[in-house]
Amino acid sequence: MESPHTEADALAHLDALGIPYSLHRHDPVFTVQEAQAVRIDMPGGHCKNLFLRDKKKNQLLVVAEENTRIRLDDLADILGFKRLSFGSADRLKAVLGVMPGSVTPLSLINCPIAAGETPELQVILDEALLSFKTIYCHPLHNAATIGISPDDLLKFIESTGYTPHTQAFSSA
Repeated sequence: MESPHTEADALAHLDALGIPYSLHRHDPVFTVQEAQAVRIDMPGGHCKNLFLRDKKKNQLLVVAEENTRIRLDDLADILGFKRLSFGSADRLKAVLGVMPGSVTPLSLINCPIAAGETPELQVILDEALLSFKTIYCHPLHNAATIGISPDDLLKFIESTGYTPHTQAFSSA
C-alpha cells in the first residue's frame, strides 16, 4: 500500500512553501548502508528515521544523522520515556502513511495537525543533523532522495502543525 500522498504532493507542498530542493532518483533502498551505496554527489547530512513507541503508547518520529548510534534504552532515558521500541509496520502505515524503508520527516504531510490539536506523535530532530548545509531524506518512498536546508526542513515540519524538538544524540 502506498502513502496517501505521493511524491508529487510532497514536492508541491515544498513548492507552495517556497522551499527549494534537489531531487535524486535511485534504486529503492531499505537501510542506511543501501542508501550510502547509491549516493552520488550528495554531500550533507543524511537522515536515519525511526518510528518509535513507548510503554504508554506515545509515538515518536526520531530523525537523526545517518551515522548517529542510537541505543533505544539510552534514548528513552534522555527523552523521559519508558521502554522505547519500534512501531509496527501497520502502526507506521496508520500514523505516517508510509511503509518501513520509506520513513521520512516529509511523511508528516500524511498526518497534519490543526492548531490547538494534540499531536499524535512527537518529532525529535538530531542537533548534529541540523548542523549540515543540506539535509537529505526520502520523498514518501525509498527510490528517491531530496536535499533541503535545515531551516527549510523545520519550516516543512512546522507547516504540518508539529513543533519539532531538538536533541543531542551523542550520548544516546
